[in-house]
Amino acid sequence: MVSLDDAVIARLKKGEFYFEVLIDPVEAEKFLDGKEINLLEALAIEAVFSDAKKGDHAPSEELLEAFGTENLVEVVEKIVREGEIQLTTDQRRKMQEKKRKLIVDRIVRNSMDPTTKTPHPRQRIELAMDEAKVHIDPFRSADAQLKSVVDALRPIIPLSMDQVKISVKIPAHHTGKAYGVVRGFGSLEREEWQSDGSWLGVVKLPAGLQNDFYDRLNEATKGEAETRILK
Repeated sequence: MVSLDDAVIARLKKGEFYFEVLIDPVEAEKFLDGKEINLLEALAIEAVFSDAKKGDHAPSEELLEAFGTENLVEVVEKIVREGEIQLTTDQRRKMQEKKRKLIVDRIVRNSMDPTTKTPHPRQRIELAMDEAKVHIDPFRSADAQLKSVVDALRPIIPLSMDQVKISVKIPAHHTGKAYGVVRGFGSLEREEWQSDGSWLGVVKLPAGLQNDFYDRLNEATKGEAETRILK
């Protein structure tokens, strides 16, 4: 269980009633991100309050009227999922920074400039987010916020979330090492072994991984692999 010093208040208003629980904000974030956690273990006190600071417990009749149950797990889930979690300024800043990094990671990995077919550098994404004044919700998952962030960035930088298909030819004397590199980066759309032992294939991968893919492939083949982006 979380200590009282580290817990924050999650509050939900239902009708005329207020319901509060004292919960670990990190575990609450995990729960809202869809991870399976034991919410009761995330509480500082296994109880629902009408005023947590005063220590006033919510009466059973109010729980039944508002939630249709007194089951603590079900009530806590609804309070955390539907209510407001009160963070300190420092807690909110740290959680927003963590969630922002996750969102940037996803955009960098999966996006490209559709005019050049090349990935956007991380700094360009971060600067565009600053210019667009993107707001990050610390309690919504990165995936749930991804579309709205991308939509906010598109007026500032050309941005496509498409995957790319790359045709690859690996010389026979490099197939042993390079074949594993290709398979590890994406899904094979087509492959064919040639009579001279060389390998031809088409790999589909997130647009933002192109540079890493080329670097790893060139390292494995000493720059002898042939690649071409397919339309």
